[in-house]
Amino acid sequence: MRRIFTISIIVILISSCTSKKKVDLIVTDAKIYTVDKDFSIAEAFAVKDGRFLEVGSNSDIIDKYEATESLKADGKAIYPGLIDAHTHFYQLGIQQQKVDLNGTSSFEEVVSRIVEFQQKNSQKFITGWGWDQNDWDVKEFPHKDTLDRLFPDTPIAITRVDGHALLANQAALDKAGITTKTEVEGGEIEQKNRELTGIIIDNPVQLITDAKPKLSKSDNVDALIDAQKICFKYGLTTVVDAGLDRKIIELMDSLQKQQDLKIRVYAMISNTKENLDYYLDKDPYKTDRLNVRSVKFYGDGALGSRGAALKEEYSDRHGHFGALLSPIKTFKEVAARVAKSKYQLNTHAIGDSANYVVLKTYDSLLKNDPNRRWRVEHAQIIDKGDFKYFSKNIIPSVQPTHATSDMYWAEDRLGSERIKNAYAYKKLLDQAGIIALGTDFPIEKVSPFLTFHAAVARKDTHNFPENGFMKEEALSRKETLKGMTIWAAYANFEEKEKGSIEPGKFADFIMLDQDIMEIKEEEIPNSKVLKTVVGGEQVYSN
Repeated sequence: MRRIFTISIIVILISSCTSKKKVDLIVTDAKIYTVDKDFSIAEAFAVKDGRFLEVGSNSDIIDKYEATESLKADGKAIYPGLIDAHTHFYQLGIQQQKVDLNGTSSFEEVVSRIVEFQQKNSQKFITGWGWDQNDWDVKEFPHKDTLDRLFPDTPIAITRVDGHALLANQAALDKAGITTKTEVEGGEIEQKNRELTGIIIDNPVQLITDAKPKLSKSDNVDALIDAQKICFKYGLTTVVDAGLDRKIIELMDSLQKQQDLKIRVYAMISNTKENLDYYLDKDPYKTDRLNVRSVKFYGDGALGSRGAALKEEYSDRHGHFGALLSPIKTFKEVAARVAKSKYQLNTHAIGDSANYVVLKTYDSLLKNDPNRRWRVEHAQIIDKGDFKYFSKNIIPSVQPTHATSDMYWAEDRLGSERIKNAYAYKKLLDQAGIIALGTDFPIEKVSPFLTFHAAVARKDTHNFPENGFMKEEALSRKETLKGMTIWAAYANFEEKEKGSIEPGKFADFIMLDQDIMEIKEEEIPNSKVLKTVVGGEQVYSN
């Protein structure tokens, strides 16, 4: 009898020791913002096969699971992997191969950086990105004459920070075949006294782009890997790339399948005949890391270069209204074609005139189709009567740092009345019930903590202005985190697989050195990522 009793105890002990389920990863002792429907906060979770298996208290997880790997967070805050709802991910990588002109305080500094770059790289065609004349004492577009003098035989084309204007020297203009007689609809080739200044805005920029040496496959691979490294450092696990050609999309896919590119990408195909003909007759292409199901259309230009299409003239340039980049007829034809496909349409619209055209067109096509989730990218200046068109089917996709970058001069462009309905994120959210947040990098900096700070505080990193820029349009921290996670996922048709820490979803999450939901506003931009995890795999550690 004693032997039977002893055996029974051993069986019970063995059973209790082996009853725990084996998982790949357990995280405990954390403050986990799940961003589920109740915005609940948990302490721990278990991960199996790249997905969250269970989320709960420390005891819930510790008592039920044993893991190959465990992470004790020591009270640190953990969030769903951040989603940047509007980027130029590939271009961020390409930018690493160009002259960095971000943060220049004068055209003289621009020239100095170009000279220094060429001394180190000796390129046959120099390109750069990031200058902004609004940051200089002389806030006028620069002239090409200095570059002509210093580089008479080397083509140079440097792009403004918004990506909608560039300065080219004479060697680059000659290579592109641009003269004073060149005309391109939907933009401007600037002339003064019947001479080219080198400034090119919007559609004519393509002439320069076509004249540049073609990038090799190796260049493109390096660009994508470089961009991934930067994004992981900032806790981005999914990026929405707003305009890609088939070649780069297929390269991304191959690199992801080789496990070299681990970041998740929601790809908008660029609006070219070749892209539309190839993709629109097919079903969207979807893997765990790549989602190709949307078309990017450019409605107008940017406010900083006065290319945004306005209903009334610019307040600081008499008789100038900006311009649509394509005829309205063309836009409506593309929109109707996309509506007949399974793809989403995402249109760049800055000015109130461009937004009106986009919103009216969307509304007419989607009235009887309630789950298409077409997006208005930027939705920057909206006429008071046009907010009504936004919904969960016509989604505003905005970039909060645009507000804090433009606030120094935006009222000069728009005047005291129009500015009231610009960068109006709270109005957009109240109307749509959802708002997707991004950066538009490399036009803005990559850091999502600058996005978070701009959305919540409506200030720059120097705490200006003291009371916030149009503070009534600020978002709450909860709304902002949703805009960078679950709402961004919804705008990508991906809310069932990412955007929150819930069982069954991809185990994409980040750990920060401080809790952005609790710390002082001015401390948010200094937040650092301690760990970035994609599908249960640590891809960055600080």
